[in-house]
Amino acid sequence: MWALGLYRSVVLVLFLLRQNPVQAVAAELFGISQSTVSRRWTVLLPAVERALVGHVPDPVEASAGRIVLIDGTLVTTWDWASEGTALFSGKHRDTGFNLQVAATLAGDLLAVSDPVPGSRHDMYAWRQSRFPEAFADRESIGDLGYLGSGMLTGKRKPPGQDLSEGDKVFNQSLGKLRAAVERAIAHLKGWKILATRYRGPLTCFSLVAKTVTALTFYQKGW
Repeated sequence: MWALGLYRSVVLVLFLLRQNPVQAVAAELFGISQSTVSRRWTVLLPAVERALVGHVPDPVEASAGRIVLIDGTLVTTWDWASEGTALFSGKHRDTGFNLQVAATLAGDLLAVSDPVPGSRHDMYAWRQSRFPEAFADRESIGDLGYLGSGMLTGKRKPPGQDLSEGDKVFNQSLGKLRAAVERAIAHLKGWKILATRYRGPLTCFSLVAKTVTALTFYQKGW
């Protein structure tokens, strides 16, 4: 099974996470069969995640003394007919999983939630995550999708009225602060398996997201 060698097999798994090629392309590049690529992926992805789990910080400790920025992102997937509309995001007009991301004002990643179906809005995904408990004593900032969560959010335009100039300035200022969590999401999605359409079994996606999260923290020196 290990004709490719363990080291190169791990490199293969990282390549699949980083570039998200179809397995046939990876097989050609590594000089092995597509079935071998699939076997290496299945066997080694859990091992890579376990090896890195110690680099994932506790969100309570990592956020101590910090303001926490929260945002959701859709990781697109194939439109699996068996899932019906469960993965379809009306907001993004695409299918995928909703991940909640927490970051600091400097754009440093604090935590990534477990995935929920893309049809669920950010407030639901946030409530289902460990974030409400982990960041209960932190000042948190979110967009209008988190109204009612207790976070600091922008001002919504009253029905039939325009925002006041003060509210417009407030929203602009808050938006500038929130740009940091968007940078954290962009860095996370530097692993293209989260940035381009995920093609693997849906049952494996949670492990993929955990592995990429751990790799991102590892890159940052945690």
